[in-house]
Amino acid sequence: MKDIERADRQTLIAHQGRRLQELLGAIHGRNGFYTRKLDGAGLGRRDLGALRFPDALGKLPFTAKAELVADQQAAPPWGTVLTEPIERYTRYNQTSSTTGRPLKWLDTNDSWQWMVDCWKAVYRGARVGSADRILFTFSFGPFLGFWTAFDAAWQIGAHAVPAGGMSSQQRLALVDAISPTVVVCTPTYALRLAEVADERPGAPPLSDSSVRTLVVAGEPGGSIPATRDRIERSWGARVIDHHGLTEVGPVSFECWEAPGFLHVNEPEYICEVLDSTTIEPVPDGQSGELVITNLGRAASPVIRYRTGDVVVRRIEPCACGRTLARLEGGILTRTDDMTNVRGVNVYPSAIESVVRQFAEVVEFRSTVSRAGSMRTLSLEVELAGSADGSAIVARLVGRLRDALGLTVPVRLVAPGALPRFEMKARRFVIE
Repeated sequence: MKDIERADRQTLIAHQGRRLQELLGAIHGRNGFYTRKLDGAGLGRRDLGALRFPDALGKLPFTAKAELVADQQAAPPWGTVLTEPIERYTRYNQTSSTTGRPLKWLDTNDSWQWMVDCWKAVYRGARVGSADRILFTFSFGPFLGFWTAFDAAWQIGAHAVPAGGMSSQQRLALVDAISPTVVVCTPTYALRLAEVADERPGAPPLSDSSVRTLVVAGEPGGSIPATRDRIERSWGARVIDHHGLTEVGPVSFECWEAPGFLHVNEPEYICEVLDSTTIEPVPDGQSGELVITNLGRAASPVIRYRTGDVVVRRIEPCACGRTLARLEGGILTRTDDMTNVRGVNVYPSAIESVVRQFAEVVEFRSTVSRAGSMRTLSLEVELAGSADGSAIVARLVGRLRDALGLTVPVRLVAPGALPRFEMKARRFVIE
């Protein structure tokens, strides 16, 4: 896999075509969900065998999350997207349900190992290896989250330390006690740990700890410059971003040499960037919806999956030597995150980009409400104890006006009034 990451584009694309042909041959007739979809598109086994990829990729039908949810409702509890007999499935996870009913997702030993191998690419990009001690600060619940990251850690020979079921104070005490070199968490929780660390009387600053790298995922914050900068200053460590989905797997990773870009793991995924309205490809350098086909998770595959993630793809080689396509700025937003407020399209990431520039803001929450026929946007913020509230509010209002073209009321709330999050944060509320 290391060599193919640096192969010329022609070799890489031919590799993807062979893998996709193998996948389709493995699932047609065995996977009920995709056999029906492919047959419905006029693609029986003989037709599939005659296709030549990637040129014929557009002949394959898209998959939407709503279809998978409906399939599980029609054939509970697992649906029909499984390729193997149910007795072969050994892992259960579910989506975080931030956009509706959670999906249940199963893996066999083989498909789980494929995802673990994808996470090894994340570690290679982050320069994490067998000499590292990695602290995993997540709940170890049914959300896929960092489970595959944990298994990949011990397989590469690193020291994997689970920190589920602990308070933030206990996790910080563990950092002091065992000196991890890497922490794996969401961007939100990296900031939360920094907030708690600042409240410990007499303790050394977090930037003096042993941690040199934070691998973050689950939210776009790792690729939002202001959020990333705050994490790196608080920890005195490098942030490496990553993104994936429960139903797709670990898709992309940042390399050490090029901050602000996510390499797509193209040896294991085919990623298209399409106009979400016309469903036509967009040129490199223009934003579009990320559509993913995974090539190695044959036991529970997704083909041409419409993720709803908005990205900008670049194909030119990276300074690290990889020839994999890169997503500039990571996941910019989601198609279902956009809300129109008084004629202006507002995205949560745009609000975070402004708020995180203010070091005095400890936590925030934006709320979209309906007043009559119009929607309004307001912001609540918690400030550090000695901050000048009125001055910061005035500056925030001005910066938000410049960035969004809206006058956003900003209200100060008491310290600790806003919720804290360990996994995906919910700071954008629509009432």
